[in-house]
Amino acid sequence: MTETPSNTPDPVSTPPEAKTAAPKAKPPAPEDKPFDAFVPELLLPALIKEIEAYGGPSPELVFEQGPMPVVGADCWMVRGRLPGERRFWLCFTKPDISSAKTIALTEGGGSPSLLESFLIDEKKTTLQLLVSRVVQRLNGQKWLGPN
Repeated sequence: MTETPSNTPDPVSTPPEAKTAAPKAKPPAPEDKPFDAFVPELLLPALIKEIEAYGGPSPELVFEQGPMPVVGADCWMVRGRLPGERRFWLCFTKPDISSAKTIALTEGGGSPSLLESFLIDEKKTTLQLLVSRVVQRLNGQKWLGPN
């Protein structure tokens, strides 16, 4: 049996500092940002980029609090405008991306007459999901790209 000199580290033991080092924390998800930062800093730029990538014109987007189209209840909304007097509203009933959402659309400068439930079956709302479904809805109207 051989002995290990006292000043030589034991090859099978782990240094004490390695045992106590905590694993690196996962960066927070974009959806963890406060609502009033998430929408203007992440959602609006992502919507513009995706609409343009889909072949659509660059939309004018505004984030504001005001009366919900059709019903007039107070809400937070993304109000969008595309060429040809095409407008849409993505409304949040509370300042939270997971709150109940509706979407309204109109063409020709008129007021919307229909408020549609939006993302009602989703358990978790993410930036990617919001962007893809808004773009999918606008494309369903044949407002984006060559249809």
